[in-house]
Amino acid sequence: MPRIQIFAMKRSVVILAGGGPAPGINTVIGSITKTFISHEYRVLGLHGGYKGIFSETPEYVELDFKIADSIFNKGGSYLIMSRYKPADKDFIEKFNIDFFKSNNVDLLVTIGGDDTASTANRIAKFLADHDYKISNIHVPKTIDNDLPLPDNRPTFGYESAKSEGSRIAATVYEDARTSNNWFILSTMGRSAGHLAFGIGSSAHYPMIVIPEMFNKSTITIDKIVNLAISAIIKRTILGINYGAVAISEGVFHELSDEEIKNSGIHFSYDEHEHPELGKVSKAHIFCEMIENKIKDKSSKLRLKNKIRPVELGYELRCQHPVAFDLVYCTELGIGVYKLFRENKTGCMVYITHDGRVEPLYLKDIQGANGKIPPRKVDINSESVQTVIYNIFDYIGEDDYEAALTYTDYPEQYDFKKILNW
Repeated sequence: MPRIQIFAMKRSVVILAGGGPAPGINTVIGSITKTFISHEYRVLGLHGGYKGIFSETPEYVELDFKIADSIFNKGGSYLIMSRYKPADKDFIEKFNIDFFKSNNVDLLVTIGGDDTASTANRIAKFLADHDYKISNIHVPKTIDNDLPLPDNRPTFGYESAKSEGSRIAATVYEDARTSNNWFILSTMGRSAGHLAFGIGSSAHYPMIVIPEMFNKSTITIDKIVNLAISAIIKRTILGINYGAVAISEGVFHELSDEEIKNSGIHFSYDEHEHPELGKVSKAHIFCEMIENKIKDKSSKLRLKNKIRPVELGYELRCQHPVAFDLVYCTELGIGVYKLFRENKTGCMVYITHDGRVEPLYLKDIQGANGKIPPRKVDINSESVQTVIYNIFDYIGEDDYEAALTYTDYPEQYDFKKILNW
């Protein structure tokens, strides 16, 4: 009789990426792939983020060494990303457990930011509740740096985005100096001002506006505008006719509905009920608001500065990762395997300052609503206060007399009074 050979299917790992791009995603994918295939696992890359898990016909690709080696130091994501967020009923009606069973999947690796992490937490709970023997490990990603990692460790992608943003911001500042103009530079950062403050401080911008600065007062459009004008007046007093202001897009998220309505700006909203800020130029909006106030005769401002807008957005998301993120993301990818072999699940992979791999359980950092609260800039930290009081330029009480040359109401542009500090 002919000999019958039976081949057992290899155990598999599935990787997906959710949310928006960040430098280092391909480094994580490549490092996970190289590590797991060296231990005789198949690695499947799922296109479409979470959408693939909740589809009868998920689109995926088997990742091998050649693919991993060709992408690990590149920007963007080899796996198509998605912001799809499943509803509660989708878990009951659409969750494709057959995909995991037919491919002999042991581990689901999710790469993403705050929304992706929150959904990973829901998946981990769902799998546990239904006794599905599949591990789940999340790799935290966001250029906003707003996931609450211990010891203030950055999220991957942030350092690369900040590096590229700093390069552009420095060029913009040199243009301001060369042409004696002012620029308003808006940066990404939906929930926190890390990116704006990091970029602005690296380029020595005389004013940076982030949501966390309004810790003792209600944020309004007029206050944001007055902070920018405060810097312009102060530098004019100093005989400096140029400068730049960095503003985090997150200030829009902190504005009341009434403030947004009165501003005349009409936003559309995404599936997570976030204003689709990418569809409008925040820099252009603030530039016009500042210029309009300067030109408004009732404002009693005597300034002649030209102001130009610069929007820093999508160009930061798909650049090649810098050395910090190349090393960091390699450690994260290898760390996924270490946690998996230790039978850890329902957690984030976390790398300590001294390079140790530890699990960070999602349930330990989620809020009462089941979502992970964003990490804010510590506005009272020494590193932030040092920049504010040594690099910023703004009007204080000692400047009132000199400021009268340029405004009848210098107290309106007093930095500390605006913020109630």
